[in-house]
Amino acid sequence: MSEAVQIVELSRKVGAIADQKISRIVHINREAKYLALNALIEAARAGPSGRGFGVVANQLKHISEQISDISGQLTTDLSGSIAELLDLGDTMITQMQSYQGSRLADMSLNMIEVMDRNLYERSCDVRWWATDAAVVDALMEPGDETATFASSRLGVILESYTVYIDLWILDARGYVVANGRPQQYPHVQGRSLGGVPWFKDAMATANGGEYVAADVQTSRLLNNAPVATYATAIRSEGSASGEPIGVLAIFFDWAPQAQAIVNSVNLSEEERKKARCMLVDSQHRILASSDGEGVLTEQVDLQSNGEARGFYKDKDGKLVGYSITPGYETYKGMGWYGVIQM
Repeated sequence: MSEAVQIVELSRKVGAIADQKISRIVHINREAKYLALNALIEAARAGPSGRGFGVVANQLKHISEQISDISGQLTTDLSGSIAELLDLGDTMITQMQSYQGSRLADMSLNMIEVMDRNLYERSCDVRWWATDAAVVDALMEPGDETATFASSRLGVILESYTVYIDLWILDARGYVVANGRPQQYPHVQGRSLGGVPWFKDAMATANGGEYVAADVQTSRLLNNAPVATYATAIRSEGSASGEPIGVLAIFFDWAPQAQAIVNSVNLSEEERKKARCMLVDSQHRILASSDGEGVLTEQVDLQSNGEARGFYKDKDGKLVGYSITPGYETYKGMGWYGVIQM
């Protein structure tokens, strides 16, 4: 891209220099013509004695006319060639921008696809952990003993699945009866979350195959960590068709996982210095950014015009490639985008 831009800039510079020099030649030649004309007038006045001087003046006039022809041809030839060179350079820039834009859109798609696959696993985790005997018993046989055992079981899961901050079991009223890290988050148990949207939506799921995915938010109960929350109903007897008796909520440790994805985009070192790779939600709020700026606070002016994937130049002249989430398997996605600005 930079080479093509340089070609265009040099072509314009050469054209400007040529115009200046040709204008100078035309100016000097015009003065030479005046001199030749004056010389012819003086030779005519001198009569026979000025005849030789007249010959020289005529020759000078002839040379001046040749210079005029050459400068005119040079102007025509140079302007045509430089215009052609500028068109070629502009075409190269357009083609390279199109290639680069398509490449950014492809990398944006890859970025959101990696996240989709990651979040698909989260949707699977919450659904099968909700059928765990210890999780079900904590609600079917409520008491300190079953709650303690359920917390222990959740703790074992967390040791193996390090992408989670915590796991919670909530009863049908929305009270947390057990969590996987009671030592780290002792204030969680006993809290009422019955009015939280993801709890109500999870209780309303039709069967064990359904789940709720909430947009990334900071959680006050988890020390203000940004989390992606997945929830589903815990059902009677652990059956997929059983009545909802509570909710299992799992909290994906968003920041390190998302940061790893936006930082792993396949860019050259030169591109990485000027690129900004982002994951944004359906409202174009930044969920993760390779520069670490604006996460959960900034909205991107994404001009997708309803297209699932594409590229464009923004108001600052930067190339922007984007792609909406395609989803993965049973995870349909939440309207999030991968976006790369360069």
